[in-house]
Amino acid sequence: MTGQFNTFSQASTAPLHSKPDPKLQTRQSVPATNPAGLDPIEASKQLAAYAAVDQHILPHHRVIGIGSGSTVPYVVERIVQQGHETNESRWFIPTGFQSKELIVKAGLNLGDVDQFPRLDITLDGADEVLAEAADKFILVADARKDSALLGTNWRAGVPIEVVPFAWAKVMSNIQLMGCPHPTLRMGKSKAGPVVTDNGNFVIDAPFDEIYMRDPSELSYRLKMLTGVLEVGLFCGMAQEAYFGNSDGTVTIRSKNGKTRMMSVEEGKTKIQSNGHHPSSKPPSH
Repeated sequence: MTGQFNTFSQASTAPLHSKPDPKLQTRQSVPATNPAGLDPIEASKQLAAYAAVDQHILPHHRVIGIGSGSTVPYVVERIVQQGHETNESRWFIPTGFQSKELIVKAGLNLGDVDQFPRLDITLDGADEVLAEAADKFILVADARKDSALLGTNWRAGVPIEVVPFAWAKVMSNIQLMGCPHPTLRMGKSKAGPVVTDNGNFVIDAPFDEIYMRDPSELSYRLKMLTGVLEVGLFCGMAQEAYFGNSDGTVTIRSKNGKTRMMSVEEGKTKIQSNGHHPSSKPPSH
């Protein structure tokens, strides 16, 4: 929908027709190098995560949500690099087991939503509770999740969390809504369905383009089904999205419609904004 980021396992980046924020034209991140010799995709994920942390995890932030996915280890890595003195007074709220383990292993303070009902910011939030609880929500992903319309690149469908006893009825109702082939997500390393951290099942429901053009309406209708707990559609929540590209660049899309490109040349971060190329020299801190 125009004027929003709409996401599930990918982000919608359709043109957004609102006035750009002039402050976004000059912001630059601390340069991220690739000393570990990562492959191009991993290096771009690292750059996207580093840039998002540099620009959005600020010293005054005290309660920070950490999402899940392949970019999150780099998010935590960059936060740790901000220093012990900065992080010792912060609390980090995970969305699930993966992010909890990363927080604990990094020696950061682990909190939960019962302690902190409001978060200053969430990065890579894949959990709607944290996305809605955060004052600012920033997406970090790879380019495979960047598309003009939801469902274009990610074809597995909308993830829907359901209570175990109702999954068959929910599947039937989803088919009546216009999804011909919903599937119960099955485990890869063990027999049986995938079980979420809360003990529920997940249905993947690929809808045709006509339904995906209005994800807010689709999300509302799915949530009205008996047995549905959550729907993996996040409409209009993200302020910015950082997408790592296979060529080592990062695409930064803002909710106000502005798009920027970030590239790494000989270890130096360079921002390209609307065809202009500001100095690659990073700002002093």
